[in-house]
Amino acid sequence: MRILVVGAGATGGYYGGRLAEAGRDVTFLVRRTRSRTLADRGLSIRSPLGDFVIGSPKTVTADLLKPGEAPFDLVIMSCKAYDLGQALADVAPAVTERTLVLPILNGLSHLEALDRAFGAGRVLGGCCHIASMVGEAGEILHLGEHCTLTYGQRGGIRQDRVSELDAAMQGGKFRARLSDDIVLEMWEKWVFLASIAGATTIMRSTVGGIVAAPGGRAFIVALHEECLAVAEANARAPRAEVSAQARATLTAAASPLTTSMLRDMLADRGVEADHVFGELIERGRTAGVRARLPLLNAVYSQLKIYERRRAGIQADGEVPGVPPQPATIARPTST
Repeated sequence: MRILVVGAGATGGYYGGRLAEAGRDVTFLVRRTRSRTLADRGLSIRSPLGDFVIGSPKTVTADLLKPGEAPFDLVIMSCKAYDLGQALADVAPAVTERTLVLPILNGLSHLEALDRAFGAGRVLGGCCHIASMVGEAGEILHLGEHCTLTYGQRGGIRQDRVSELDAAMQGGKFRARLSDDIVLEMWEKWVFLASIAGATTIMRSTVGGIVAAPGGRAFIVALHEECLAVAEANARAPRAEVSAQARATLTAAASPLTTSMLRDMLADRGVEADHVFGELIERGRTAGVRARLPLLNAVYSQLKIYERRRAGIQADGEVPGVPPQPATIARPTST
């Protein structure tokens, strides 16, 4: 199975690199700058599960990806949700009638975009759980041993193709699992991600720091309850054991856990405000629960304020060039 991984960052670089380590035929679709870095330094993974370096990873840039040339059996979409539009245009020449598309983006709206672009009969559902980041030298840093990739059929895809994909995913240094209800599992991740990313970004702190603050535990529990309410109203309530594990993680005392979204904010990078929070709030509105989502709306508002400042848009009453300074926190574990 020939695999094209869209992106070679913290997520795509890890999973693609581990698949290559396991002997799979993997090519990374990357921008020119990333292509040069990989050519000069290789793809390096540093992980508690074992370090690994691909000296000369296979890469291709969008301008060199031609229709019908060297067709791919699987495309793994690992870009940020706000980059999906460009990624769809870039990857289109690689998608043929035989190609399966496996997105591991946050939220759910990307499924509709992928279905429109390639047809629902080619698009799987997928989600991943990993704490990783790109280091200063371009290496992939895996922060902890937990690492999963879950995927499943949404309808219209032949079972033998799904079984072929499942076989190709096995053997790498991550837990690969075929799901019987992948859309539910995507909702379960979404609920957890919105809870932890919402709390850590609005509080600028780790989970442990939030829980230790007066009212902090009550805040993060209430935010989790709002996210659960949206899922339940959309007939996708997380399973009891999944919710219990999420609640335990969200309220763990002295936990160093935080999120890549907070790290992106502290580094003045883009965030998935609309895809993680705006879409969740909208699904709550259409299901009749928007009025009961004050914390989600507060999180979304602060993220949109951040995005406006990054874009240089000044609101009435703001002082030009003087954004609020986030507190410095110790380097944390992330999701």
